Amino acid sequence: MMPALAHAEIYKHVDAEGRVTYSNVKLKGAKKLDLEPADTNFGGDNSETSRATNRAPQTKTATPASFPKVDSGTQNLRDAKRKEVLRAELEAEKQALAKAKEAFIEGESKPEVYQKKNANGTTSTFRNVAKFQEKMGTLQADVDAHQRNIDLLTKEIGANN
Repeated sequence: MMPALAHAEIYKHVDAEGRVTYSNVKLKGAKKLDLEPADTNFGGDNSETSRATNRAPQTKTATPASFPKVDSGTQNLRDAKRKEVLRAELEAEKQALAKAKEAFIEGESKPEVYQKKNANGTTSTFRNVAKFQEKMGTLQADVDAHQRNIDLLTKEIGANN
């Protein structure tokens, strides 16, 4: 059974400031693009024979004799340099994580507040919970990103030992 082919007209519009917009809706001054239909087969037919062939284990092709090779001494120097770079990145991430944790703790201690004058001339202080949660979410995301980077760098350094 053949999948239905979807077809849409695509237009390209460039505004006065040079920004390019692609759309399926024609805008004033837009030009219609002539595009080939997308290949919906994803690299092959959908027959039982094709599916069985794709599931079969693939054999590896031998490296050609003319392929450039590196001697072990040069490769060891390259590996050592890579480890040095990874360790430097790890140290930088650890410092960034420490700063991010400090910023998180500081942010936690400073709730978002605003003051409002009352009709009787006094002021009332209120917490802006939504703004505080947004700020803390951003700070937590920063901490999480640095921790993920540290985990990945540590794993990469361990894999190269």
